[in-house]
Amino acid sequence: MDGEILSGGTTTVVRIGRTVRRPVRAWSEAVQWLLAGLAAAQVRGVPRWRGVDEEGREVLDFLPGEAGTSAYRGPDRALVSAAKLLRRMHDATAPLPDKTARQWQLPVVEPVEVVCHGDFAPYNCVFRDDETTGVFDFDTAHPGPRAWDLAYAVYRFVPLSTLDSFEVVEQARRARVFLDAYGRTRGERLDVVDALVPRLLALVDFMRTAAANGDPNFARHIEEGHADLYLRDADHMIAHRAVWDRIVVGQPDSDLRSRST
Repeated sequence: MDGEILSGGTTTVVRIGRTVRRPVRAWSEAVQWLLAGLAAAQVRGVPRWRGVDEEGREVLDFLPGEAGTSAYRGPDRALVSAAKLLRRMHDATAPLPDKTARQWQLPVVEPVEVVCHGDFAPYNCVFRDDETTGVFDFDTAHPGPRAWDLAYAVYRFVPLSTLDSFEVVEQARRARVFLDAYGRTRGERLDVVDALVPRLLALVDFMRTAAANGDPNFARHIEEGHADLYLRDADHMIAHRAVWDRIVVGQPDSDLRSRST
């Protein structure tokens, strides 16, 4: 069947009608199990797995809406709705049994609390009227702590970057908006801040290992400077740790309330 090839990512994905088709991977069975669990919990905004087509490709729902990009800088309502979607997903996966008894693309991170999306970012989300309405691409899902997944989500949605982002104080305010919408306590916000740098360093290690093992996509990403950017951003987080502690971790303050723009 003919179809529209969807851009982005490291896998060829084709849209046909209201479905997307993608190759079966070694970790596809684990992802199918995860999506079935989210469906059973009636989590909205997540694609449903519909089986395998005649060409041996997975068939999943196409999520309507405007796809985000790595340069997406959404208003507070995009942050709030994204955080609430991630919270619903985490809450639904927390009681799932045997999380570690499956083959995932990324390694398990202890302590296991939920199944992390692993790449919860605007480029894997869809938006309507600047609200985050759905998330797709669960290839990097893996069991781990909530803070591990939140650290990467905050990094991408704020974004906490040295490239085309906001001033440091505004970055911290947006991070606080995201974590407040998720429902993190002060101590739990500290866990996320503590996880920011380790999460980025783990990503760089994964990219380098995949490239060394012959993955051309990650080799290209490294050549394009992605790993270098993550390392610079990790240094940025270290340099401004006092700001993250004061605004992101600190006690609630009237000027940190979420404001829609």
